[in-house]
Amino acid sequence: MSGIAGQRSSLAWVVNLSVVFLVLLWLFPTVGLLISSLRTADQISNSGWWSALSTQESQRSPVRIGGDEQDTDSGVAITGTLFDLDGVDISAWGTSSRRPNEFAPGDTAELKDGQTLSVQADGTYQFTAPESQEGKRLPRVFSTATTPPEFTLDNYNTMLFGGGSSSISKAFLNTFTVTIPATIIPILFAAFAAYALAWMEFPGRAILIAVVVALLVVPLQLALIPLLKFHNAIGIGKGYMGVWLAHTGFGLPLAIYLLRNYMVGLPRDIIENARVDGANEFRIFTRIVLPLSFPALASFAIFQFLWTWNDLLVARVFLIDSTGQTTVMTNHIVELLGTRGGNWEILATAAFVSIAVPLVVFFAMQKYLVRGLLAGSMK
Repeated sequence: MSGIAGQRSSLAWVVNLSVVFLVLLWLFPTVGLLISSLRTADQISNSGWWSALSTQESQRSPVRIGGDEQDTDSGVAITGTLFDLDGVDISAWGTSSRRPNEFAPGDTAELKDGQTLSVQADGTYQFTAPESQEGKRLPRVFSTATTPPEFTLDNYNTMLFGGGSSSISKAFLNTFTVTIPATIIPILFAAFAAYALAWMEFPGRAILIAVVVALLVVPLQLALIPLLKFHNAIGIGKGYMGVWLAHTGFGLPLAIYLLRNYMVGLPRDIIENARVDGANEFRIFTRIVLPLSFPALASFAIFQFLWTWNDLLVARVFLIDSTGQTTVMTNHIVELLGTRGGNWEILATAAFVSIAVPLVVFFAMQKYLVRGLLAGSMK
């Protein structure tokens, strides 16, 4: 009875489990990246993102003491706290990286030149010296402490609004400058070409369709150097115009193929009736075919936007200049890997910012994705 039409297959649970597995496989890294982008450097270096909500005992980053001096009978004293976070409980501390757990909370360490330092369990410290320490380097404190869960937006503030090499604000705008035209331009050209290949009769149409299909399997790496030489020869060199045209050329075969398959599946009666009523080809295209082809247009726009936003190879070949003013997100993250390989909180934040925009675009237009991909598969 399992073969009766309309009856649910006994293997449906396998499909459901597979879908759940694939969703979780994609979701876990994304959630982990988001949580890591909200954690401090100490937490990232000492524990995984899955333990972000639990209390942790770990070695904190060294803190150099400082503060205003207060006169005492025996010299000067400086008091302060090692942490801004409440609930920290120090289990051991030290003044040397070779012996970070030399003292217990409340112990007093005898330093050079009659200096002393004591650290309490809550992170408060008192430093004393027989004379003023103005202009001198004060000791650092290494500590092992139990800390409560801690989340911060400082990473995003540094990446989006901070200055220096950590900021991605310029690269973020540059990526939009590359991606939006590189998505719109191929759609404009491909829509006209797809309509001509689908509904206009002219010699060599079948050959052109075959050429478009053949171009789908050509690796873009084969065309990088010849295309760059051509750009230099005509004077556009490395710049936004060059990278827009490069992405347009690499995206046109798929765009034409996808849109043409969708337009061929449109009802012929609508096109013929419009021609009988006196509409020319341009009017048919703009008033009838283009609105009906929106699912296919949106489907290709999703793919082109994702490919262009996440592109590194084409941007490095056709865009990167010596000043770095036109660098894009992917290249900026690569540079951060080279200069800030240990600052994982910065890298996690930059990576999540780079995938946030494609996620928004995908979820906003995903309802058109399947309809566009199935274009032309059924009559």
